[in-house]
Amino acid sequence: MSKKVLITADSTCDLSDELKQRYGIVTIPLHITVNDTSYDDMENITPDEIYDNFYKTGKLPKTSAISVGEYQSFFKPMLEKGFEIVHINLGGAISASAKNCVLAAQELSGVYPVDSFNLSTASGHLVIEAAIAAQKGMSGKEIAEKVSALRAKTHGSFIIDKLNFLRAGGRCSTLAMLGANLLNLKPCIEVNNKDGSMTVGKKYRGRLDKVLKQYVDEKLAQYSNIKKDRIFITHSGISSEIEQSVYELIKEKDYFNEIYITRASCTISSHCGPNTLGILFMTED
Repeated sequence: MSKKVLITADSTCDLSDELKQRYGIVTIPLHITVNDTSYDDMENITPDEIYDNFYKTGKLPKTSAISVGEYQSFFKPMLEKGFEIVHINLGGAISASAKNCVLAAQELSGVYPVDSFNLSTASGHLVIEAAIAAQKGMSGKEIAEKVSALRAKTHGSFIIDKLNFLRAGGRCSTLAMLGANLLNLKPCIEVNNKDGSMTVGKKYRGRLDKVLKQYVDEKLAQYSNIKKDRIFITHSGISSEIEQSVYELIKEKDYFNEIYITRASCTISSHCGPNTLGILFMTED
């Protein structure tokens, strides 16, 4: 008789507590260092606290990966209870967590790490797909193989309102930030689901609410084989009016069985800043 499989993930999968409870998912936090104090992502610090500190000091927090030892301490109690584990990682092109998880698994028996090649709720889709497979009785090895094959069907992108946080993190120049802000440009950051790297896609221009409508329309029109099960609207902190307008826009299209709104973790939010929003979905074969 095969062992029961637990699905675990990095905190950056950005799934709500309700979804984690529904699917029996356990997460482990990445780390955030603010003013020389280390915090656990979304456990004892929030994105809004990070924003407040940035506006006061002009300094971004440092984010750090989960260590090999932390992964081992996280997995061992579950393994000792007789479970197999499939762990979905934040993309290895973004964080060393994926590499550390593989190293931890090499010292343990029954842990199957999967590099999501993505971030936020794009990886969250894979976590849920893994949980559904576990409910069907698939083994850890089978689930890891299935989820790995789904990575290329998972699509993650975000619209960034202002480039202040990217500039502070060294990801764009002051000149580029000032030019974008002056011209009211809002870039779309896209994740390459073949390797997890991030690139700048289309640069939209105009008010955020109008840009988001255009972005949603264009992204959903880009694919003819969208998977209907669910879509995530994930943001780093945005007005309730804009959140609701994006929800209504997607609902009117009648594409998806479920539409979830989630808040991005500290790790994700600290790099992009507030008013960043993305839609994250999957496609079929």
